[in-house]
Amino acid sequence: MLRKVAQDITPEYEGLGQLIQDMFETLDSSDGIGLAAPQIGKSIRVVVIDLNVLSDDFPEYKDFRRAYINPHIIEIDENAPKESMDEGCLSIPGIHEAVSRTTRIHVQYMDEDFTPHDEWIEGYLARVMQHEFDHLDGKMFVDRISPFRKQMIKNKLKGMTQGKYECHYRTKPVRK
Repeated sequence: MLRKVAQDITPEYEGLGQLIQDMFETLDSSDGIGLAAPQIGKSIRVVVIDLNVLSDDFPEYKDFRRAYINPHIIEIDENAPKESMDEGCLSIPGIHEAVSRTTRIHVQYMDEDFTPHDEWIEGYLARVMQHEFDHLDGKMFVDRISPFRKQMIKNKLKGMTQGKYECHYRTKPVRK
């Protein structure tokens, strides 16, 4: 599921409100800041982001808790600086690697009322969106690390596919 390109949905998508609520609950129980629908087995373009936990260091994220429906990155600002930061993912617990991402992106999405938005996003939110929106395009943060680092974590990733990992939230084993 994590390697498939997710599909846009319509306002008629059954149970969307409950799905978004469930995704936020999953996010809360796993101490995450972002979750994409493919991470819970749904191949649809829905992402939830909660940056409120960062509000002590980033006051602009106080009460920031949003759902993004059918989000797409339209453009990456090629003139904006790139920053390298450690990233982790709820889908591959225990692995954190430095990922370089641009600091400014142009996105289009719909909110929970299916109101369209067309915005330039900067800073940390741009990083989180890129990470989560990658999930909608069948990509993961480990796809964006150097070949050397991929080789270094190869055995850990292989072990995960065999159920050899620990985390404090409930997961489903990979089915082959």
